[in-house]
Amino acid sequence: MRVADILSSPVRRALRPLRGQTLLKVGLVIVSVYIVMAVVCGIYGILPYDPIKSYNSFPRLAPPSLAHPMGTDHLQRDVLSRVLAGGWAPIVVAFSSIAISLTVGSILGWISGFAGGLLDRVLSLTMDAIYSFPSMILAIALVAVMQPGLVPMIMAIAVVYIPTYFRVTRAEVLQVREQTFVEAARALGASGVRVLLRHIAPNTVNAIMAVSSFNIADAILTEAAMSFLGYGLPPPTPDWGFDIQNGQRFLQAGYWWLITFPGLMILFLSLGFGLIGEGISDLVNPKRRRKKVV
Repeated sequence: MRVADILSSPVRRALRPLRGQTLLKVGLVIVSVYIVMAVVCGIYGILPYDPIKSYNSFPRLAPPSLAHPMGTDHLQRDVLSRVLAGGWAPIVVAFSSIAISLTVGSILGWISGFAGGLLDRVLSLTMDAIYSFPSMILAIALVAVMQPGLVPMIMAIAVVYIPTYFRVTRAEVLQVREQTFVEAARALGASGVRVLLRHIAPNTVNAIMAVSSFNIADAILTEAAMSFLGYGLPPPTPDWGFDIQNGQRFLQAGYWWLITFPGLMILFLSLGFGLIGEGISDLVNPKRRRKKVV
């Protein structure tokens, strides 16, 4: 599942009257709330109850109530506490993996697009080969080799998104290097490294940053899917994807809250980053800016 599936055509049409700055602000508010929640609840552990402890005094599979706003699960644990505590893992995995893939992919894209020749061909073919694999299957295969865990998930997702940044950066470099100011810098005797770092690379940052927000949203969905399939954090660590996998077997019996609340958390966090990406794209690309509604 990609963030494009969330920001589908009907959603995009509904958001069209909004300008990029508004989308960016809304997305930042949503993401900021999640980050605060992850720090306060997931890292410092300020929660209503222990998210991994079974309380004998709690009813089993109780629906949402005043005592338990999101109900309890089959092990007599408070679902709200697990939902609040489970937000740190997707955020840490998404930010870390995208930071790695952005750095590696951008550097390789700069080198490939600027150098050209055999090096460009080899790097392009390698990245195309990686890009041709379904991202989820590739990430699962890498985690299976490294064993499930936080660091393996970060590395696996980072590898999946390196080709995306490589392709975007290389395409931008191929356009920028033909500009007049680049030719002028070369004519003044600037070295290739200086031309690349001082004149070409800074002009590719806007495109890279616009892509990164969408990729963070995709990385969150990928992390949740991997946890759902059993390749995430070891149980009983709170994790939205794992809790959905744990609760889906009770869905037919009518215990809907076990998967609904973790699923909504994933949905809105991905939507927040998607709105940030839409806002950045509108602001940095004049051709995509929406007209004011009269």
